[in-house]
Amino acid sequence: MAETLILPQTTERQEIYDSLLPQLQALTEGEPDLTANLANIAAALKEAFGFFWVGFYLKKGNQLVLGPFQGPIACTRIHFDKGVCGASYSRKETILVPDVEQFPGHIACSSSSKSEVVVPVFDPAGEVAMVLDVDSDRLDDFSEVDARSLEQIAALITTLL
Repeated sequence: MAETLILPQTTERQEIYDSLLPQLQALTEGEPDLTANLANIAAALKEAFGFFWVGFYLKKGNQLVLGPFQGPIACTRIHFDKGVCGASYSRKETILVPDVEQFPGHIACSSSSKSEVVVPVFDPAGEVAMVLDVDSDRLDDFSEVDARSLEQIAALITTLL
């Protein structure tokens, strides 16, 4: 695949995700390096939607550690019991947060972050290997369309592990 995304001229997120997923599959196909694949996936999501921050936190020991991302600098380490990322990891489920100020224990890596969606990425054994974290600088910016589509991207990442 060329290093250019072909995106539909629409603001309908479902249409954009539907166009993006096969391109991500093509982009990662045959590339064995996980870091390169995660970096390109984060860049593609940022380019396609203009999200404030898109990135991965990888399970390393008893913490989630910052991996490839696009956006402003971020928290480097997150404990499993802290913030939205820790909650998603611990619960093994996607978490949509319309207003991060209302989420108990939210970690404010940036005061510009207003809403968030975090999706666990499972390894082939069914354990959480990392989380995909997407932040917006707008309140209530994510919906079930984002959650389900990002889960499809997480499933693609599982095949790369």
